Amino acid sequence: MPHPVVLFDLDGTLADTAPDLVAALNAVLGEMKRPPIPLDIGRWWVAGGSVRLIAEGFSVSDVEAKQHPARNDLLDHYGSHICELTTLFPGVAEVLDTLDDSATPWGIVTNKPTAYTEALISALQLETRAATIISGDTLPVSKPDPRPLLLACEKMGVYPSDCVYIGDDRRDMTAGRAAGMKTMAVTWGYGQPEEINTWGADFIIESPTEILVALALNP
Repeated sequence: MPHPVVLFDLDGTLADTAPDLVAALNAVLGEMKRPPIPLDIGRWWVAGGSVRLIAEGFSVSDVEAKQHPARNDLLDHYGSHICELTTLFPGVAEVLDTLDDSATPWGIVTNKPTAYTEALISALQLETRAATIISGDTLPVSKPDPRPLLLACEKMGVYPSDCVYIGDDRRDMTAGRAAGMKTMAVTWGYGQPEEINTWGADFIIESPTEILVALALNP
């Protein structure tokens, strides 16, 4: 495709945040004398945020997890240790460098709350590079609703049809399609690999380099 404006999801797409999020879960489990969760298990819960982490970690329902006292403790711990173990996925830095070098605007649209989004993006030194950053509480709705993506377009002064949205979750593809964008589903995030081909993405991306190829921006 001719290279468009690029919008990225954050957790599981640009950044591997699972190590810090699972560490926060294990911190609260440890306080309650419960055994820790291995990262290779807990990372699959990250897409569901703090509710899923608490639900799985404490074997409670999502409804119970929302009100569970450990949820606030988890969020407090995560906020204090937000980028100790988190890194950009291998190859992502090169993608962002290529987008910058080619003057291709890019932004971030995430369901992560603003406080954590801003702290993480600052720690990753991306805040001055992203053309726009839309968080999960920027609007009253979040993905899979397309409105956060449409707001990103409005702030960047571009048409949705000139954008591609890149994410690792079914909600990302649903939101991107509803916004009238091309969509790319990445396989290195927190979506179950066997489900990705059912999400209706225009492209399934197995390595960051493939993003540049699809955008005709071969490094």
